[in-house]
Amino acid sequence: MPEDIQQDDCCRRHGEACADGGESRLGWHEYFMSVAHLISRRATCTRGHIGAVLVRDNNILSTGYNGAPSGLPHCNETTCRIYSSKHPDGTVEENCVNTIHAEINAIAQAAKHGVSIKDADIYITASPCIHCLKVLINVGIKTIYYDKPYKIDHIADLIRLSGVKLVQIHPENP
Repeated sequence: MPEDIQQDDCCRRHGEACADGGESRLGWHEYFMSVAHLISRRATCTRGHIGAVLVRDNNILSTGYNGAPSGLPHCNETTCRIYSSKHPDGTVEENCVNTIHAEINAIAQAAKHGVSIKDADIYITASPCIHCLKVLINVGIKTIYYDKPYKIDHIADLIRLSGVKLVQIHPENP
């Protein structure tokens, strides 16, 4: 794992104990990542279910999941149109023409409703692709929290150059 990419050990622990001695309370990272996993269950992409939650000051600003644009047909085995592109290191990237990624949908929902996301953080069920990362940098996201790594090596240079933090979070109960 590149050194600019952090792994947050505190995020693997339970939240603080409840005052009444009951079950542990979710910590903020665990809470927002669990919400991202719940949101991912709305995804319409047949290749993967990704959820994203934009957050500032421990408040949810917007959410998104991957799938077809609003009102357009969802992918299925016959309508999923995959295109391939080659990364400079020679690896092949495959994407669906019909699908908008979760991060972009969260940004679009914020814009649609007039919600400023400058200086916000984002929780995503998988690390962003290089295209989504470029957009996250441009809209002013400060920290990207993710659960599962996705082609981390492809985004390491942009992370280093941008100053955006990339932190892996493992939710207790996704």
